[in-house]
Amino acid sequence: MKQAGFLMAAVAALAFAAELDLNDLGAPPSEMRGAIERYVADRGSLLRFYTVEGSPTRQNRLKQFYAEWLATIARLNFDAMSADGRIDYVLFRNHLDHELRRLDIQAKARGEIAPLIPFAGVIQDLEENRRRMEPVDSARAASVLNGLAKQIQETRKTVESGAKVKPALANRAATAILSLRNTLKNWNGFYSGYEPVFTWWTAEPYKAADQRLQEYAAFLREKVAGVKAGDEETIVGDPIGREALLSELAFEMIPYTPEELIEIANRELAWCEAEMKRASRDLGHGEDWKKALEHVKTLHVEPGKQPELIRKLALEALEFLDRNNLVTVPQLARDTWRMEMMPPRRQLVNPFFTGGETISVSFPTSGMQHEQKLMSLRGNNIHFSRATVHHELIPGHHLQGFMSARYRAHRGLFRTAFAQEGWALYWELLLWDLKFPQSAEDRIGFLFWRMHRCARIIFSLSFHLEKMTAQECIDFLVQRVGHEPANAAGEVRRSFNGSYGPLYQAAYLLGGLQIRALHRDLTGPGKMTDRDFHDAVLKQNGIPIEMIRASLTKQKPARDFVTAWKFYGR
Repeated sequence: MKQAGFLMAAVAALAFAAELDLNDLGAPPSEMRGAIERYVADRGSLLRFYTVEGSPTRQNRLKQFYAEWLATIARLNFDAMSADGRIDYVLFRNHLDHELRRLDIQAKARGEIAPLIPFAGVIQDLEENRRRMEPVDSARAASVLNGLAKQIQETRKTVESGAKVKPALANRAATAILSLRNTLKNWNGFYSGYEPVFTWWTAEPYKAADQRLQEYAAFLREKVAGVKAGDEETIVGDPIGREALLSELAFEMIPYTPEELIEIANRELAWCEAEMKRASRDLGHGEDWKKALEHVKTLHVEPGKQPELIRKLALEALEFLDRNNLVTVPQLARDTWRMEMMPPRRQLVNPFFTGGETISVSFPTSGMQHEQKLMSLRGNNIHFSRATVHHELIPGHHLQGFMSARYRAHRGLFRTAFAQEGWALYWELLLWDLKFPQSAEDRIGFLFWRMHRCARIIFSLSFHLEKMTAQECIDFLVQRVGHEPANAAGEVRRSFNGSYGPLYQAAYLLGGLQIRALHRDLTGPGKMTDRDFHDAVLKQNGIPIEMIRASLTKQKPARDFVTAWKFYGR
C-alpha cells in the first residue's frame, strides 16, 4: 500500500512538473536589469540613512542622487539595446524624472505649512548631527530643547490669534509635527540612559519639548482641522491641485487631462445607468434601477456563511476561465490562495474585500452596531461578491502577484495601479462581455461595481481639483451609485487618508479600459488568442500599459519617448 501511494505521489509530481513553463528562463535579460537592481539597492541605503522627513539635507541628497542616475543612464548605448532593454530604459528615466518632480511638489507642500512649524529645522538638525555621529554637547542640547519648547508655545499662540488656517493645511502640519516628535524621540533615545551627563541635562527640557509638540499637534488637528481625539471617521483630505495631477498622469503615461478623464467617466457612468435600467426591467421594477438594487442588496448569506460563499465563487470563476481557455493558471497559484476575515477597525476604510494571495473578507462582526451590521450585509451581498471575488483572486490580484514575482521581477520598481488594479478591473469588463453574469441580479452586481469605478474617477479627481468636498464625494456615491452611507464614507476615507496616491482610485477603470483597448487590437482571427494575450500581459509585470503595448506590438520606443496612446473611444 505504501509503495502504491508513493507511486501515485510520484506520478502526480511528474504531472505537476510537466505544467511548469521554463521555456523563457533562458531568454536574454534586459540590458537595464543590472542598473535597475543597483539603483534599488543604492536608493534603499540612502532612504535608510536620510530618514528625517522634510529635511532640506534629505531633499538635496535625493535630488543629487536622481540627477546622477539620469546622467549615468544617458551615457548608455540606447540604440544597441533590445526591445526589453529600451522599455526598461524609458521606464527608468520616467521614474527618475517623476522622483525629481515629486521632490519639488513635496517641497512646495512643506513650504505651505512652514509658518505653522518654524521649529522643524531645530529637530531635524539634532537628529542629522546624531546620524553623522558628531559628539553631543549635553549642556547645549538642554538649552536647545528649552528654546524649542518655548518656540512651539509661541507658534501656537500666533496661530490662535492669527488668520484662519485651512483644515487641510492644519491637518498636514499636525501630521508633520507628529513625525518631528518621533524624530526627536529617536534622537533622545540614542543618548538618554547611556550618557549620564546627557540625561542629567536634558531629561526635563526633553519632556517639556515633547509635551509641547504633542499638545500643538492635537490643537491643530482638533481645534483647527476639526478632528477630535479618537475620531476615526472625520475625513479632511489634502487636495494636491491640477499641476500635481498632471505630473502624476505624465508619470503613469496617461495622455489625458483630469477634465478629459472625468468626461470619460461620465460617459461610462451613463452607459452603466442604461444597463441598470435594462436589468431593473427584467426584475419587474421598470426604470427604477435603485429599487432593483435594493432588492439585490437583501440577497446576502446568513452570518457565518460568507467564507463558504467566497470559496464557491472563487472556484466558479476558475472553472469559467478553464472552460473558455482564457488564461494559464499554474497549479501552484490554484493551490496557495488563502482567506482571512477583516477586523472591524479595518472595515472602516475597507468596507469590501481586498485580495491577492490572501483574500480579506469584509463582513459584519458580533461587536458592530446593529445599523453597521445591516449595511455591511447589504454591501457584501451574494451578487456584489460574485463580481469581486475573481477580481481579488484568480484571474485578478492573486494570479497577477504570482506571475509578477516570477517574470521580469526587476520591473517591480515601475509597478503602477493602472496595471495592478487595471488588470483586475479589466476582467470584470471581459467577463461581462462573455456573459459570465447571466441573471439580472448578477448583472446588477457587476454594474454596481462598474458604476463605482466610474464614480471613483469623478470624485477623486474632482476632490484633488478642489471641485468637490469629502462630504460631496460621499453624497455622490450614495446618490449616483447606490452605496450604503457607511460604506460610501469608508470608501472616501480610504481614498483621502494618505495611504493611496492621488490617481489610485481612478486607475481601476482607466487601466481596465487601457487593457481592453489593447485586447481588441491584438486578439482575433490571425492574431493572438485570448490565452496568449493574457499570458503575455502577465509576464510583462505591472508596468504602465503603454509600455506593455510597446512590448506586445514589438515596438522599440525612442530614447525621448513621450506618452501619446489615446486608448478611449476606439
